Amino acid sequence: MPPILSLRHYNHDQIIHSHEHVQLVFGLRGQLDFEVAGQGSRIQQQLLAVVPGDTRHACGSSQGSHCLVVDITDRGWLQQRLGHHADAAQRLLDRPGAVRLSPMQSQLVGWLAASPINDPIISEQGAALLLASLASGCEPAGQERPFALAALQAYIDRHLSHPLQVRDLATIAGLSVQRFHARFVSETGMTPQEFVRLRRLQQGHALLVGTQLPVGEVAARVGYASQSAFTAALSRQYGLTPRAIRREARDNSRA
Repeated sequence: MPPILSLRHYNHDQIIHSHEHVQLVFGLRGQLDFEVAGQGSRIQQQLLAVVPGDTRHACGSSQGSHCLVVDITDRGWLQQRLGHHADAAQRLLDRPGAVRLSPMQSQLVGWLAASPINDPIISEQGAALLLASLASGCEPAGQERPFALAALQAYIDRHLSHPLQVRDLATIAGLSVQRFHARFVSETGMTPQEFVRLRRLQQGHALLVGTQLPVGEVAARVGYASQSAFTAALSRQYGLTPRAIRREARDNSRA
């Protein structure tokens, strides 16, 4: 039998068992407390639990959890369907525990969950696509990539004249929007929106002091739609208008 995709709802009734086949449990909504081979984890969106065959595991959800489940009942299926991805997929399936998905893999899981997976062709081909993606790269849930704040700031500074969306920054960081927001606040003490606003004003201040560009041009270069909006934001941040900032810089240079 090929892998079978199914949608399952877990509740507070705890399940404790083992089965011969390999199982993957992908979080969609809610949180599922999961223990496999003595390793505990909390499965939610962008995480999955790997249950190798004949491995005792337990799970339950006090608030309810909705998951996409893949049951791989035919060991020969990997070699038949995954080609050169088969060995890497097998290594993944042999390791019990929780795994973190990339944003693109998480989107694929969401797309499959919304598909008619009772169709055997969609079920089999969808499972093959998902396993091939996992085989190409994922990481244990306890390990997170270093947060590339310097690269993010460089990107923001290069694009200050354009609208900057949090989802675009999250993509650069390789995180979901929710996880990116939480990591960003943890690293900087500011939300991404607050950080972008501060960089716009810092760069605007530097341009006012270091160039003779008209204030309207400075405003446009740092992403403000109007000179008045830029002036108001500067006044709130520094307590000075653009004219006052330039006058203060001239006075300091003469001192």
